[in-house]
Amino acid sequence: MKLDPLLSKAVRLAKSGDYEGALKALRAEEDRYYGSFKYYYLYALISLYTGAFVDALRNFHLARKIKMKDPDTMLGLAVLYLKRMDTVQAVDYYLDVQEIDPKNKIVKRALSVIRKNSDPEALSEWLTPERLKKLFPPIPFAGIPLKMILTTVVIALVSLIIVSTILINLRVLPNPFRKAGDRPSAQFVLTGQERRAPVEVGGSYSYILTGDQAIALYDRALSLFTAHRDEAAKINLNRILESNASEGLKNRARILLENMEIPGFDTFRRGDNADFAEVISEPVVYRNVFVIWRGMATNIEVTDESTRFDFLVGYDTRRVLEGIIPVVFDRPVAINSERPLEVLARIELTGPNLDIRLQGLAIHQSGRLEN
Repeated sequence: MKLDPLLSKAVRLAKSGDYEGALKALRAEEDRYYGSFKYYYLYALISLYTGAFVDALRNFHLARKIKMKDPDTMLGLAVLYLKRMDTVQAVDYYLDVQEIDPKNKIVKRALSVIRKNSDPEALSEWLTPERLKKLFPPIPFAGIPLKMILTTVVIALVSLIIVSTILINLRVLPNPFRKAGDRPSAQFVLTGQERRAPVEVGGSYSYILTGDQAIALYDRALSLFTAHRDEAAKINLNRILESNASEGLKNRARILLENMEIPGFDTFRRGDNADFAEVISEPVVYRNVFVIWRGMATNIEVTDESTRFDFLVGYDTRRVLEGIIPVVFDRPVAINSERPLEVLARIELTGPNLDIRLQGLAIHQSGRLEN
């Protein structure tokens, strides 16, 4: 079972015998792992080892709704029913596991116990905590510790650098340290004609630029694009689109916008995150720009196809309210209105007054935001 850092931490705590610490770490991120099979399974398994059988049963059932035929989940359910002396239900689960994994040792041991102790009184005497624990699913492997990974990586990098340096000096390899952009950008460079006539004369625009200003805005946007700073690049390109820039320059801006990527929480550059006040002051240059804003959700409406709520921007500390913006997701999203959240969303401008709303992409809601 491949686990992310938080789940790996919980597994390491459990393996060291700190079951309460493991459950505490999992509980703090419950909203983040909503609908996650691995989360429900680990919470159930660790609860089983602590003796919290009610929590274990509930979370094993949640895990099984996601993966009906997972053998370890069924082993967990089987041992819980065996503890209740419900041998019929326990045997059903054990037989299901045996069908998937005929050599499963826990199944063989459990069925042998049930056969030898068919009398309820005998089975009750056998079911001591120490014996029952031998029928628990094993706690999974937590992964290689980060320190060991880093040590291995450092050794490998040092070796690679030494070998590469020798090969470069022998001219077996080309020099890789020349300056280059992160993205191919040659096809987006302005032509000589586009540089000679970068602006239009006359007309009504939100921004009036000189030729040098228009070219500088585009060149800056292209530089940001090659460095994967798409949201910062969009602001420059949007200013071009709202200006007296030539149609050729605007077409270049549109093509560049079409080649930008949709960010995630893990790839979004927080340093390029636009402030709420900045967006309110110049909404047109932030059109279709992605932002991550913190706040609270209110007036939540969830259907089978969408989620809508009013976002109290900046109110995550419950001290300052920067503004209220509607947020729309094109899918149902679980939101706890009592806890702060981060919203990753695209800014949209609607109606003749260019009212701002957020088209939601993802939500992060956990206990850490309350700190």
